[in-house]
This record gives sequence, C-alpha cells and structure tokens, in this order.
Amino acid sequence: MPSKQELLKKLNEEMAACSKCALRAGCSRVVPGEGNAEAEIMFIGEGPGKKEDELGRPFVGAAGKFLDEMLASIKLKREDVYIANAVKCRPPENRDPLPEEAEACWPWLLEQIKIIRPKLVVFLGRHSMNRFFPNEKISEVHGKLLIKNFGLNPDGSPKRQHFLALYHPASALYNGGMRETLLNDFQKIPKALEVAGKK
Repeated sequence: MPSKQELLKKLNEEMAACSKCALRAGCSRVVPGEGNAEAEIMFIGEGPGKKEDELGRPFVGAAGKFLDEMLASIKLKREDVYIANAVKCRPPENRDPLPEEAEACWPWLLEQIKIIRPKLVVFLGRHSMNRFFPNEKISEVHGKLLIKNFGLNPDGSPKRQHFLALYHPASALYNGGMRETLLNDFQKIPKALEVAGKK
C-alpha cells in the first residue's frame, strides 16, 4: 500500500502534465501544493500569484509571509500543515479564476483531500470556500465552523468533514482592519480542530 506521501508525489506529477484549461499555457508551472501528507489541517487558497508561479510553491509572496506569521501564532509551521489552491496555475495578471478554470482543477483538489484526509479544511478566501459552499458569503461565515458530508470513510460510509472559512491573507495587506479579523479568526483553528477530531 503506497504511503500518502507517495500518492501525493504521483498526483503532483500528473498535475504537472495537466493542460485541461487555458491557464496552463499562460503560466510558468503548475503549483500543486506542499506540506505534510499526514496533516490534520489543510489550507486551501485561491490560486498561485506571480511569486508562486516563479517558485512552484503556494503562498510564498507577501500573503504567504502573513500566513506563516498566523501559523506561528497558533504554534504551527508550514511543515505541520498542507497548503494548496483551488486552481493550480496562475491566472493572468492575478485575476480571479474563471468558473471553468476552477471546474477543471476541481478533481485535482478532491484527490488531494481524499489522500490527505485532513480533520479540518481551512478556506483562505471566498473563492475556495465557494467551491464547497456556493451559497455562503465569507463576510457572514468567516471564523465559523462549517460541517457537511463530504467524501467517504474507508468503510464506505459518508465522511463528516469540518471546514473553517477565513478571509484571504492578501486582504490584510490592503486593509489593516482585516488583519485583526484574520488574526482573531486564526485563533479559532485549534478549537475547530479539537471539535473535528471528536467522532
């Protein structure tokens, strides 16, 4: 039985060869995600930016530095969690991903979640949240635990998945008030994880 790490490595190789949508033609590389294959927490952002496209890693620009700072505030490091994006290729000029682009990447994201099996999925911004909860508004549900049946347990029963929606770290770079909100919401992650760990 291959390990989660091996399964993710194979998946990353498949993603690197993907050209299902037009984004691949305009970006330098696919940015699959990175982190701990055994992570209890998986963060999902929107899509790679300029720096991420250059380095092939998620959240390595200014927003990534703030994410690292927030992780440190709850005594976590990048190596403890898994970080991915809803779309794996950078949209031109960092525009929002188009619905068909997010749709093309959706199976990759589902497969990542299926392999990692995180106890808690944390959305970084409305785009990733709306892939899972299309009718929710991030201004109304940020910092709140969302629960729904999502995927299957190894025994074939429906899996109860816990989600936490946060604003995107980039929003704090343009809005000082948002920084405080994000830092406060981030402090809810340990408690959300505790709740998610209870069967």
